Amino acid sequence: MTSRSDFRFFERLRVRWAEVDMQNIVFNAHYLMYFDTAIAGYWRALAIPYHETMVYLGGDFYARKATLEYMASARYDDLIEVGIRTQSIGNSSTVFACAVYRGEQALVSGELVYVFADPSTMKSKPVPQEFRDLLNAYEAGKPMVDVRVGRWNELGDAARKIRSQVFVDEQNIPADMEWDGADDGCVHALARNRFGIPLGTGRMLEHVPGVAKIGRMAVLAPMRGGHIGRAVLDALLQHARERGDREALLHAQLGAAPFYSRAGFVARGAVFEEAGIPHVEMVRSL
Repeated sequence: MTSRSDFRFFERLRVRWAEVDMQNIVFNAHYLMYFDTAIAGYWRALAIPYHETMVYLGGDFYARKATLEYMASARYDDLIEVGIRTQSIGNSSTVFACAVYRGEQALVSGELVYVFADPSTMKSKPVPQEFRDLLNAYEAGKPMVDVRVGRWNELGDAARKIRSQVFVDEQNIPADMEWDGADDGCVHALARNRFGIPLGTGRMLEHVPGVAKIGRMAVLAPMRGGHIGRAVLDALLQHARERGDREALLHAQLGAAPFYSRAGFVARGAVFEEAGIPHVEMVRSL
């Protein structure tokens, strides 16, 4: 049995009514669902959009074996945490250790074994060295994302793809509003994972002397909640400090306002609309 301190990654879940059986405890098979949900969060912590990454690696991971050991039961509305860690990497297989905790109490432990294989032939193939290095780096506590700050002519191609996907395709913002002609004069930040895949971007311009205006913050949908946006925001704020700005402001979509609040921004003024979406101005000192 692994201990809680063995895990770097935890996925927090709350037991739902539909997951409790006639004994008023979580039905045993649901723990496999908890493990699978946590594995998806683990990929996000690795900063890899799963499907794009598997295409890049030329294969996919397929479940080969799952084991569970039950020590105690979770109940309806319990707040539980599911720990995941890479336990070992073989030639074509990877073993993940899993455990469910309620506070400090271990409820269930287990292992998931996945085999890397060619999707077209379903034949196993060696786990790519790049992916081995990624798993080992994460478990060693190394950063999964690199954020570069630069000009549009350096970062624009990758940033444009992200913003088109998020703002134009996903949020239905007209393309002529998204491409406002200001990008050439802005400082941009671009987050890439360890495979060089672009994941998030943002830009910053001088609003008035000493005040930086941050905007066009965008993170690919599968990566949201994985701290990519915060890494981009922190890089822009650090650049603003280094050039001597005293304040930063931004126009936050209402749904994103809590994200900016956690980064020290406070709302100022009334809610207004931009591109048909409710926004609020938010500011923070530097």
